[in-house]
Amino acid sequence: MSATRYRRFLKLCEEWPRDETKKGRDLGTFLRQRVASAFREGENTQISDPEKCDQMYESLARINGNIYRQRFPRVRDTSFTGVTVEECRLLLSGTMQNTDEEKKGLWKSLMQRFSSKSPEDVPEKPAEK
Repeated sequence: MSATRYRRFLKLCEEWPRDETKKGRDLGTFLRQRVASAFREGENTQISDPEKCDQMYESLARINGNIYRQRFPRVRDTSFTGVTVEECRLLLSGTMQNTDEEKKGLWKSLMQRFSSKSPEDVPEKPAEK
């Protein structure tokens, strides 16, 4: 039975997309690492709690299959912030740390929306030693 669970998790890992813009923070990469550590011996791994293992697989399979996205469709492709999907991807990709002036404009405008003080009013942190 452990072999079947292992093969199901491997198939899930193959289907799970990787987001190359999120190096080190990608859910697909994290999932692959967790499966590798949980099934160290491959198909011969003994599962201590098979019920919990099956429950975890079913939950991940529902997320991967977009079950909740289909069940609860979004009216718009924005959040309460008004940020579009592409702007959100840009912010979460980590590239905002290496931005040019144009992209800093987007960052400043987002900071102004959610901050009571504007970014110009906030003193910069002194360099740590």
